[in-house]
Order: sequence, then C-alpha cells, then structure tokens
Amino acid sequence: MAFGSGNFDSDDEVMSEINMTPLVDVMLVLLIIFMVTMPVITHAVKIELPQATSTPEQNPPETVDVVIDASGNYLWNNMPVSRDELEAKLAAAAQQSAEPVLRINADKNARYDPVAQVLAAAQRAGLHKVGVVTQP
Repeated sequence: MAFGSGNFDSDDEVMSEINMTPLVDVMLVLLIIFMVTMPVITHAVKIELPQATSTPEQNPPETVDVVIDASGNYLWNNMPVSRDELEAKLAAAAQQSAEPVLRINADKNARYDPVAQVLAAAQRAGLHKVGVVTQP
C-alpha cells in the first residue's frame, strides 16, 4: 500500500488523497448564504440622536425635602406640616415654572404607608422629579 503512487487498478487499495469537491461545494453554498444575508444585516434605521453638551446647568433645579419621621409626621424643608398642607404644597410646587426635585427622606423605623401617601400625592400633583434619600 503505497501513498500517492497513482496506481489504483485494484479494488483493495485505499485512496489516500482528500476529495476536494464536497469541500468546494460547501464553501460555495456558504458564500451564497453570506451574500444573500449581508444586505439584510447591514440594513440601518436612520435616527437622530440628541446632542449632549458638556456645559453645566446654569440654574440648578430647586430641591424640596420631605422628611417622614418614625411616628409618621411630615416635615416640609424642616418645617412640620399636616398631610393636607403637604398635598397643597406639592400642588403649588408642581405649578412652578421650573419643577423642583422632590426628595423623600423617611426614617428607617417609619411605616411604609406615609411614604406611599407622599408618593401618591406627588403623582397626583404632577411632580415627575421624585427621589428617595437613602443612608449607606
């Protein structure tokens, strides 16, 4: 059994050369698949992204602090207020030309109900910039 002798008259001898025809067929099929799918992949949607500026904001928004203590009492910028007064102040803050940022700071022993009431009142008033202050 000689490799590459070229004499293959007998059926007992094994052909030791690689048949390249199936390999070429597979490569041509892959080439056609890539040629068909490439325009689909490169199809792009034109969008206009907003341009960002690196200049800082000239007038930072006003912040309003609402503190909820452990007993469920409300403080508006460190001044005690009732629930009705709080809702009135939230409605007045929402009517300002520059909407303030509402920061809710609740005591860790406070119940969730007063916090949920402040969040619901802020939503009813139309305030969109609401944050919750946390302690690390």
